[in-house]
Amino acid sequence: MKIKYLLLLLVTGLFISCSSDDDGDNFKGDSIVGLWQVYELKVNNDTASDDEKNVRDLLAFLTEKECYLLSFDFKQDLTVTIENSVAYLEIGLNSEGNGFDIPCPTEKDTETTVYVYADGQLTYTDEYQQQISIDVTIDGDVMTVDAADLDIPNLNAGGQLVFKRK
Repeated sequence: MKIKYLLLLLVTGLFISCSSDDDGDNFKGDSIVGLWQVYELKVNNDTASDDEKNVRDLLAFLTEKECYLLSFDFKQDLTVTIENSVAYLEIGLNSEGNGFDIPCPTEKDTETTVYVYADGQLTYTDEYQQQISIDVTIDGDVMTVDAADLDIPNLNAGGQLVFKRK
């Protein structure tokens, strides 16, 4: 009889002590809330221009060094902070003189604005008070947008910009 009570007490204690693993992070799935950093430009090698291939290679090189040229930090209060360091890229020769040296920019342009995200459509107002609307595909922690739709100088090549949620 004591064993039954002890077993019942242990099972009850287990149910009481186990809580949901939900830590309030209900922004996964198709939600846009979070910090998104660009890490790749997907292009078709057969049809991509040299500029598009160069941007792809540049992003791959910098991402490998954990340097992200563009990020969107979408907040639950419908504000977004956009950080863009593309204008501050400096490309030079490496110390051996046989390749390029591309340091991670230390400067960036930062802009905070409001956004609306619904049914795969992201709309926000840019620094020139122009309304930008782009189609966005979110799959877990990966977001894809058409590079040309973002209209970011030197990063508006063809192809798909791929962001990862941090």
